[in-house]
Amino acid sequence: MTNKQKNILALSITGVIFIILIAAVLIAGYMPPNDESTVGNTAGNLNNNGYFCEHDGRVYFANAYDNYSLYSMNPDESDIKKLRGGSSSHICAGGKYLYYAVENQGGGSDLGSVRGAYGIYRSKLNGKGATGMDRCHVVTMQLCGNYLYYSKLDPKSSISLEKIKIDKKDKVTVNPDTIMNPASYVNGAIYYNGTDEDHYLYALNTANDTSSVVWQGNLWNPVYQDGYVYFMDVGNNYRLCRYSMNAGVVEVLTNERIDLFNVYGQYIYYQTNSKTEPALKRISIGGGAPELVREGIYQNINITSEYVYFNTFDEPVPVYKTSTFGPVNVTTFDAGMQAALQETK
Repeated sequence: MTNKQKNILALSITGVIFIILIAAVLIAGYMPPNDESTVGNTAGNLNNNGYFCEHDGRVYFANAYDNYSLYSMNPDESDIKKLRGGSSSHICAGGKYLYYAVENQGGGSDLGSVRGAYGIYRSKLNGKGATGMDRCHVVTMQLCGNYLYYSKLDPKSSISLEKIKIDKKDKVTVNPDTIMNPASYVNGAIYYNGTDEDHYLYALNTANDTSSVVWQGNLWNPVYQDGYVYFMDVGNNYRLCRYSMNAGVVEVLTNERIDLFNVYGQYIYYQTNSKTEPALKRISIGGGAPELVREGIYQNINITSEYVYFNTFDEPVPVYKTSTFGPVNVTTFDAGMQAALQETK
């Protein structure tokens, strides 16, 4: 082989290696697109800070026993694993990725935490490869197909609705000066209540980010499920109601004043607002006699296929739980506590 042939061969090999390296980088950075119908978490969970999110047979949750660090487990609370440190919330999942907000008060000491971090992050389902999406303070957010829609608070205390593609491209301000909650996403539309001149029900078409009035009601925290919008009736002492999208009819589910609620399957769990008998209750999605879950004032009602999780107002722990669909039997989330204790040993 002549020197010229050797040089050509060497250049050819170098070129092939270079092409392989470039291809490897492109493949590593490639994110397969989600189906446009992909929803990151239930609207009810996100309206309750999104501390629990169920996806493909796993539950991803912010463990209150470990400063809301990110964990995962099976729906029956077996096989608990810590994924990352830092106070996580508004957890969403789609495809092979997690999306979550972080408000880290000083950061943790473990390798999975980022000191002083805050903002929106994306990671693999095992918590590896965390990438910052936007350094901001999140009010609420939702994964809508291939975009994260999120309401953020800027340093001047104004709130805007933003969106960013899951590959961290195409960051856009959807609405610069209106408070919009993107939690309820169904079939290409975000259903939200007005906050400025009215409390009407609106739909934001995510194909072109234009809004239209769906119903001139007076509502708060709408949750769309199976043709109905469940909401708090602002004009009638915040009672729990639902609006039929097909019939255009409002049904009153309970006349009790409520502070918050979550809809999952055939049940609605809600916190009553009462000076004498506050309580967490559940009721069928079609109404009927409410069932007492636990007396007291509770918050952060998050629901999975197996359990409903909640805590006493302004007391992060203990975290309580009861069966989502079975008989009411309130106990504490001991598996989460034990997992946190193992992390500190």
